[in-house]
Amino acid sequence: MIQFTDVYKRYANRHEALSGLSFELQQGEMAFLTGHSGAGKSTLLKLIALIERSTHGQIFVNGQNLSRLSKGKIPYYRRQIGLVFQDHNLLHDRTVFDNVALPLVIEGENHREIGRRVRASLDKVGLLNKERQLPIALSGGEQQRVGIARAVVSRPPILLADEPTGNLDPDLSRDIMQLFEQFNQVGVTVFIATHDLELVKAMPYRHIALEGGRLALGQVQP
Repeated sequence: MIQFTDVYKRYANRHEALSGLSFELQQGEMAFLTGHSGAGKSTLLKLIALIERSTHGQIFVNGQNLSRLSKGKIPYYRRQIGLVFQDHNLLHDRTVFDNVALPLVIEGENHREIGRRVRASLDKVGLLNKERQLPIALSGGEQQRVGIARAVVSRPPILLADEPTGNLDPDLSRDIMQLFEQFNQVGVTVFIATHDLELVKAMPYRHIALEGGRLALGQVQP
């Protein structure tokens, strides 16, 4: 499903964010990406989402070679990926419903289908009764749930999350992780970047550790 082979990412300032990275995630797997601040976690997720391009090496996602994907095909490629961010990235002048509907509006879905799928996504994250509220009226945990609902409303086979519990207390963090588990249980490949090692250790999933843009010592490359 996701395969990195000898991947490097070097920025214009010559900073090398990733160096010779090789690993593989299987279809339907849930895994964690850990490492210190600046280890390369966010960069790695951006390469999968084609927000950034690798400098060297091969990245395959669902059989597609990302280095050969033309710029014009990137929007269609991204439809198979749901993205969840630490700071939610919600539109604060739009209702919860409108925030979750945004990917479907961009895809050109009809009004009836948008309503059905948005409400189904909000129901999954326990926020169906909040659809007409503005994000500012919600708690931090509720805002993160809106972000997750938006990420999954298009039913993507891959869900990427960058520090999704970074601003939440331990109880809310566990609740959010349980949501990710529920999506994984229906076949979604889930890859979560986090610095919360205690939370990672408490869950029965593989984790890939980065150190200075490389796999940390002791990490086995599949």
